[in-house]
Amino acid sequence: MSTDTRLVIDPDTEAILERMVTGKPLDPEVYRRVREEGARITEEIRRTQGTVSIAVDLIRESRNDV
Repeated sequence: MSTDTRLVIDPDTEAILERMVTGKPLDPEVYRRVREEGARITEEIRRTQGTVSIAVDLIRESRNDV
């Protein structure tokens, strides 16, 4: 009995990886879907976690160390 260990990558991720490796332009439809998914994830994080502003605190903290 063998276990299939192949990685399954969705087509949008595959297109992004190809863009990163080859520099080939990203199809506008893929770009649109990726942007929409990113916006959906961002909204979900804001809804469940609130606005996270740790970067501001880190910048202020680093300035005090100088």
